Amino acid sequence: MPNMREIRERIASIQQILKITNAMYLMSSSKLKKARKALDSTEPYFYKLQETIESVLEHTPHTRQLYFDRRSDIPEDKRKKGYIVITADKGLCGSYNHNILKYAEKTISEAADPDNCYLFVLGQVGRMYFQRRMKNASVDAEFLYTTQNPTTYRAREIAELILEKFEKRELDEVYVLYTDMVNSNLQETRTVRLLPFERRHFGKAPDGTMKKLPKASFVPSPEKVMDYLIPNYAKGIIYGAMVEAFCCEQQSRMTAMDAATNSAKDMIKDLSLLYNRARQAAITQEITEVCGGAASLEK
Repeated sequence: MPNMREIRERIASIQQILKITNAMYLMSSSKLKKARKALDSTEPYFYKLQETIESVLEHTPHTRQLYFDRRSDIPEDKRKKGYIVITADKGLCGSYNHNILKYAEKTISEAADPDNCYLFVLGQVGRMYFQRRMKNASVDAEFLYTTQNPTTYRAREIAELILEKFEKRELDEVYVLYTDMVNSNLQETRTVRLLPFERRHFGKAPDGTMKKLPKASFVPSPEKVMDYLIPNYAKGIIYGAMVEAFCCEQQSRMTAMDAATNSAKDMIKDLSLLYNRARQAAITQEITEVCGGAASLEK
């Protein structure tokens, strides 16, 4: 049995860890509420933007737009696919990073030609992981963005970069891989197709076809209007994925830190019991020694 001094030192060390895990839990809770509030305040704008794009497509069904180009002339095994993978900047968040990394690996391995896959990784954990592990897919080393405190400004920069590569035909398809928080107890890894856009994503009739309304005039042209709307809509998709992933990270960290806090409390309880036993054993030993000494003097 360890002595009382060793037990006291261990209890003090665990109490320090307990303070840290509890503080991290509270910080993650605060960040989660802040991110949710920011998303709720910006969602109406992007929903209205989607409705506007839908209206333009309904009134101009034959409008040609660069970001709707499916590039059917390129065979599947020759298509250059880009994947925006959203991970965390640090650990201590349970299985959050592990799940999204394994999901991204599986998605890329199922591609027709993994050599034509290009990774754009948000988060230090995922960036370091893929640079070490991925041999087929190419990781963009200059794509250095943090996932902490997502902003629309950061989402706009990412959207502009990806759209530019699509315009230059450096990418034929773009997907966003992230973790979506279904509820506080359930998280799912998901894939969202960012480019090329499809008309069916912006409203369908009951029979599954696009609605067709009387033609309307747009100034200067429907193409120019869409050139302005689509990049902003792409920014909204990326921003929404970033916020959802950030919320999942914070929720996972809250769960992990809550479990660590409970484990620390249980360890302190067990050590306190062990300390009390050691203290009682020491007291009993001292009483026995005093009684023995007194008995020897009487003799």
